[in-house]
Amino acid sequence: MERKIRVLIGKPGLDGHDRGAKVVACALRDAGMEVIYTGLHQTPEMIVQAAIEEDVDVVALSILSGAHMTIFPKVKNLMKEHGLKDVLLTGGGIIPDEDIRKLTKNGIGRLFTPGAPLKEIINYLNTAVRKSKRFQTGYRIK
Repeated sequence: MERKIRVLIGKPGLDGHDRGAKVVACALRDAGMEVIYTGLHQTPEMIVQAAIEEDVDVVALSILSGAHMTIFPKVKNLMKEHGLKDVLLTGGGIIPDEDIRKLTKNGIGRLFTPGAPLKEIINYLNTAVRKSKRFQTGYRIK
């Protein structure tokens, strides 16, 4: 039996709106993935620590506060420092197209904006994770 894709959904910063993150979490669960939601007001350090503890394949951040150009690189750097370089960092929120281009150019996975079809998010995660060496070899953090 093939193992399930494990996704951590993080809600960093002071942004108190998590409806979109919860909708995506439910859609990913319905698609057969294991989903861990951190809850509101997490620091990048807390999110990366949870990713290590939960041994996830994906860290997905939901950012609506406009802090995406600070938080995504911070989480990416912390993931690298802790040996999570094979874990996909992706996410979504209110992110201008120019910023999306800059972030993806710097190693952040695909970023989704409000109104993105859930099927598109599911397909992206399935494709990206299943072709990763980490998933194919069964490598685990722990």
